[in-house]
Amino acid sequence: MAISLQKGQKIDLTKTNPGLTQIMVGLGWDVNKYDGGSEFDLDASAFLLNASGKAESDSDFVFYGNQKHPSGSVESKGDNTTGAGEGDDEQILVDLSKVPANVDKIDFTVTIYDADKRNQNFGQVSNAYIRIVDNASGTELIRYDLSEDFSIETAVIAGELYRNGAEWKFNAIGSGFSGGLAALCANFGLNAG
Repeated sequence: MAISLQKGQKIDLTKTNPGLTQIMVGLGWDVNKYDGGSEFDLDASAFLLNASGKAESDSDFVFYGNQKHPSGSVESKGDNTTGAGEGDDEQILVDLSKVPANVDKIDFTVTIYDADKRNQNFGQVSNAYIRIVDNASGTELIRYDLSEDFSIETAVIAGELYRNGAEWKFNAIGSGFSGGLAALCANFGLNAG
């Protein structure tokens, strides 16, 4: 039975699951009915961050255009352009044993592709969640349902894995951003241009 988190809650991941190294981060969502004429394309990404919360290079940003970190520690399973169907819409694999020593945190985000052009925002999205699964057993360990009512935001930091000594913990963040991917990249010290 997965542990269900509330916004801002932090939980041990590796201390309570000794030997855990291979995890799958699943992100999912539904789109509310709307008549904007364009499909919604939400994208899950991972930012590998140093102790000051910044990505040190563009390769520390893993998404559909850069699917695998050079260390092999984080890999996007690709872009689902419709989000249709049940279960995870996008998945990111993490090998905790391969995360470089300079990486203190891994933030998992969801953005809306071309949100401004398509006049879309997270106010039109519901049932969004992030979950952590033990990839070896398929067991869901942690789930965080983003019950937040977003309105104008076009990007969300869903959750974060972070080091605590030799262990890894998970933080349920659920923080929205206006300005989409560019705003997120700037927040993490990257130039989205």
